[in-house]
Amino acid sequence: MSLQNPNLKHLRACLAVARRQSISAAAEDVYMSQPAVTQAVAKVERLLGVELFDRRPEGVFVTEPGKIFVRRVERLQGYLVQATAEIMRIGRRNRGHQVKLYQLVTGVQLRALIAISEAGSFSLAARNVGVSQPSLHRAARELEQLCAVPLFEKASTGILLTKQAETFVMFAKLALVELGQAEDEIASWKGGRGGRIVIGSMPLARSAILPNAINALMEEFPDTRLRVVDGPYPDLLFGLRHGDIDLLIGALRDPVPVDDVVQHKLFDDPLAIVGRVHHPLVKHRNLKPVDLAAYGWAVPLRGAPTRDYFETMFPVDRGVRPQSIVETGSLILIRRMLSTSDKLTIISRHQIKQEEKYGELTMLPIDLPDTERPIGLTVRKGWSPTSIQQNLIERLEEISKNIATLW
Repeated sequence: MSLQNPNLKHLRACLAVARRQSISAAAEDVYMSQPAVTQAVAKVERLLGVELFDRRPEGVFVTEPGKIFVRRVERLQGYLVQATAEIMRIGRRNRGHQVKLYQLVTGVQLRALIAISEAGSFSLAARNVGVSQPSLHRAARELEQLCAVPLFEKASTGILLTKQAETFVMFAKLALVELGQAEDEIASWKGGRGGRIVIGSMPLARSAILPNAINALMEEFPDTRLRVVDGPYPDLLFGLRHGDIDLLIGALRDPVPVDDVVQHKLFDDPLAIVGRVHHPLVKHRNLKPVDLAAYGWAVPLRGAPTRDYFETMFPVDRGVRPQSIVETGSLILIRRMLSTSDKLTIISRHQIKQEEKYGELTMLPIDLPDTERPIGLTVRKGWSPTSIQQNLIERLEEISKNIATLW
């Protein structure tokens, strides 16, 4: 067993020992022999390199690292309960059983399901996790039989997951994330100063807020394992909800797109219409939409807050709309197109400070009332960050208080 491929029965045994403060009582709860429970706890302790329990004549008591581990395993179990709740509802209708499904699912089955969801085929999934295809196929089909609902559908491109399986995968991945959090927290308790952080970053954050926070964090905690992911907002949100990303930083959405995430504002960011320094409209006053529509535009993809504001400026049914529109999610491309043509864009004022400084781009003399958009963090509802993750959040909050001085 490894914490990357956990034996869920061993984890349940640890929870039972913590709850009952007795090996014998825990053995009864999880339907294992006392020697099996003792061995299960010992294996987990060896993997973590700490003692989870203090064995005394009067009972078995949770140690400090044990408390860390138990809390994370309880959260893991909570996700598995959610993962199987919908499956149980449908399964009861089909088979009438009332079994606590989450207690029957194995770690091998969870890994198989997750691997198939990411690979889209049994053969590629087996190769990715380093097992034979028959072994992975057997684990996946055993899980499907246990759930009593279809989890997989054949398609021309490979294997697709059913809606029930997709929900199962999301909660399964969140459950396994808790084990990684447990490892980091216990390593910190043992004296380690790093940990794992995966950040989903949108354009404005990459300009200065995030680099400053990362530099400060890595200077103090150089062994932190940090990864920054960029991409379209829907992809980043998907990664956050499935546990692949710990937090998002960038423009907040109104309304909040889904009910299982929460948003935290760091600061307000004003928008501006921007062009090259010698753009023909730079010296004009009282600019109107018809003046702006006479030039080409480079705009963000649909769904971005700045794109929404562009659409309110040039409604399709009004007749005043630029004929030449380039849609792109690349801020680098937008900046380059603006500096080498008469195209315009609507963008955060903060995002062109460097170009303004070097005489490449400038804001047009037009006010954009009510265009301040909130920039902040998006995290999973109920997320419990590790100390290093919380440290980064606090640095981002502190830097955001002095946002005007960053550029």
